[in-house]
Amino acid sequence: MVICSNCKKFPSVIELRYSREFLCRRCFSRLFEKRVRKTIRVNHLLNQNDKVAVGLSGGKDSVTLLKILHKLSERAPKSKLIAISVDEGIHGYREKTLKIAKKICKELKVEHYVYTFKKEIGMTLDQMMKKSVAKRSPPACSFCGVFRRKILNEAARELKANKLATGHNLDDEIQVTLMNFIRGDFDRIARMGPEVGIIKDKKFIPRIKPLRECPEREVAIYAILNGFKADGLQCPYAGEALRTTIRDVINEIEEKHPGSKFQMLKTTDRLIEILREQYKTDKKINECKNCGELTSRELCKACGIMKELNLT
Repeated sequence: MVICSNCKKFPSVIELRYSREFLCRRCFSRLFEKRVRKTIRVNHLLNQNDKVAVGLSGGKDSVTLLKILHKLSERAPKSKLIAISVDEGIHGYREKTLKIAKKICKELKVEHYVYTFKKEIGMTLDQMMKKSVAKRSPPACSFCGVFRRKILNEAARELKANKLATGHNLDDEIQVTLMNFIRGDFDRIARMGPEVGIIKDKKFIPRIKPLRECPEREVAIYAILNGFKADGLQCPYAGEALRTTIRDVINEIEEKHPGSKFQMLKTTDRLIEILREQYKTDKKINECKNCGELTSRELCKACGIMKELNLT
């Protein structure tokens, strides 16, 4: 049994190799919550009178985010917290996570809104994949991510939220950075960060990531230690994505060189800062000629996919 490196009183429940610490449940939870609060404070992500919509999938990240923001909202009586879930229509998967999301919102007395691909787009993700197989279209994640972001933004705007919080963790951030780097997509890297986007517009609800400095493993352990009922299932389409390969590579680097993930995030943030200065002046933003949402093209990505699937 290893005693907590911090309080020297209780048995440790987790080893943080990057800091050479063993922490007990209480000390680890305090460290985790302090890190989230610091991310919010340093990046000015929240104000006392915000109406925050949490993108709630029912997984460990979004459930942890909702729980922590709910705790913080109790100290800010003028603030309001709501939750938005998106049902993509993935048979045997999303039904279970939505059940968890609904239960948590009921326990916390948080208003919960569910939007579906079927109603908002006209087709479930399962149906999209069946239709796109013959065309050799990109993996499901390429469709899903675009439509989820569109629906969450439109829903948050409709519900008059002025912030949209998502449960992206440290691993998510650096995985996306490396994926975009490999693809040479510096536009997307420029839009990353604690608060997503470069140009502010009333059509785009500011998207914030309070968990972006928390490693995925630590989010999972925090959720377990605090008794959060969250889904641990993996999306059946996840294995198709480039992200899976990137994740394995990054985890191997971290295993051999503890602390590498934090260093990758620092490098990412430096790159974002440089790119944003360039795109502030160089990037032109239009309105999609089909749906009116913001885009750098004639058609936004979502409408382009819908056109490809004959949904427009």
